[in-house]
Amino acid sequence: MYRLTPELAIVQTVDYITPLVDDPYAYGQIAAANALSDVYAMGARPLLALNIVAFPTADLPLEVLGEILRGGADKAAEASVTVAGGHSVDDREPKYGMAVTGIAHPDAIWRNSTAQSGDRLLLTKPLGMGIVSTAVKRDLASAALVRRAIEIMSTLNRGAAEAVASVGAHAATDVTGFGLLGHLHGMTAASRVGARIRVSSVPVLSEAWQLARDGVVPGGTRRNLDFAADFTRFDHDVAPEARLLLADAQTSGGLLIAVAAADSEALQEALRERGAPVVAEIGELIDDPAGAIQVVE
Repeated sequence: MYRLTPELAIVQTVDYITPLVDDPYAYGQIAAANALSDVYAMGARPLLALNIVAFPTADLPLEVLGEILRGGADKAAEASVTVAGGHSVDDREPKYGMAVTGIAHPDAIWRNSTAQSGDRLLLTKPLGMGIVSTAVKRDLASAALVRRAIEIMSTLNRGAAEAVASVGAHAATDVTGFGLLGHLHGMTAASRVGARIRVSSVPVLSEAWQLARDGVVPGGTRRNLDFAADFTRFDHDVAPEARLLLADAQTSGGLLIAVAAADSEALQEALRERGAPVVAEIGELIDDPAGAIQVVE
């Protein structure tokens, strides 16, 4: 975030990903929604985007690239964002994403360092996208599951951000590559509070449970869980697959919001009105300057 004037700041972010699904248009939409998410997670409004493209021109027809860019352009248009250009390189593996510029009032920027003990934690998209993406690569995902995953990952966090702006919250972040535990720890450590998470309250794509039990898990998710061991305490009855899902590396995940207990119900209602894929109160923040996370069933 860069303050231009006392009333205006710009937010600059960049993100790009490798293909998660076989449909190039859907891939373009997911990558664009993923890139825009960081701006929404800070309470800013995205305005401009630049495409970032790597594409194997010798191995894939340019029509595939056209569909990827069309997906990104349509998602940007949905967000009222202008795609002002971009840059491409020839690469053996396709990659696509955006550098995004947004604006906000400097005093209205949301941070992940201002959560308070007693806050309720809300989540706006289900977990399991990393596991489902691995299932897609191994040809183990049903057509219905792929469609549902695409729908969730390509959903903008704009509506959720508008809901937070209308009610207010103490802190927010989005859940992406470090998984729920990793991004929650970023919030608790920066805010010097702890967290208690209830597995039974965490939304998860139903098919992802069995995939996790079957070991259909990306390496990034396993590394996230190993990393979380330093700051997470699981109750003995929390199943191994639940631990993996809480650490699952997400793409274009939902917002994780710390809101005062008195405002939780109002925010949940606002999130539903604005079409958040899920609205779940998954736990609360507690006194613990070390930022540790407790996970109970």
